[in-house]
Amino acid sequence: MKRTALFLIVLALAVIFARSAKAQNDVPVVPVTKAPYHLPVFTNDYITLLNVYIPAGARTSYHMHTGESVSINVEEGTMLNQELGDPDPKPVQPQVKPGNVSYTDYRSKPRVHRAINAGSTPYHNLVFIFRNPQPSGFAPSSRADVAAYEQVLDNNRARGWRLKLDPGQSAPAITQLAPGFRIIVKGGLVTEIVPGQPGRPMNPRLGEFYWQDPGVTRSIRNIGATPIEFLEFELK
Repeated sequence: MKRTALFLIVLALAVIFARSAKAQNDVPVVPVTKAPYHLPVFTNDYITLLNVYIPAGARTSYHMHTGESVSINVEEGTMLNQELGDPDPKPVQPQVKPGNVSYTDYRSKPRVHRAINAGSTPYHNLVFIFRNPQPSGFAPSSRADVAAYEQVLDNNRARGWRLKLDPGQSAPAITQLAPGFRIIVKGGLVTEIVPGQPGRPMNPRLGEFYWQDPGVTRSIRNIGATPIEFLEFELK
């Protein structure tokens, strides 16, 4: 009698787990590059860049993260995350701030979730995903002796720096040794100076991005009336 009761309990649990797994499997899941509000805006041999712009009140579908990626927050929203199988979304803790940089490795444990902007302002993120499972063999610059650059990332895939300049301030010349990206966190008027060339004024805006080839020596001066903030990355 006891064995029969135990068998029935085990059988009931198996049915519950099977139904739960089926319910999860029935939920459509797309790759992160196909998710709503995740727009692939740039790709080359090394990375794919996603422009993630989720309007206030909007939500993505369930999507899967795989591989390695670096995420840069540009505009803050009040975000919720709901993992596949969880009954309710949960607040992102802590809420990421503009200029935040984070690296994530999903190779051993892919993540399936959806994101919900529960706030009244858009949420804006830029994410570059490494296309190759191994580093490409580049040797990025150091910039350790250039006080204007604050290192924000250094691992086996990339090295990154934050550059902040108040009006009238300049960053001494650096030489970029590996390919990479510049992402604008606070835009404004700047002049970029390459030796042997005239100064190049530009007016980059919030959330803009630029692929940068290696081998260029440059300095930057803030010629505007507002602070600027850039993030620059070189690949490994």
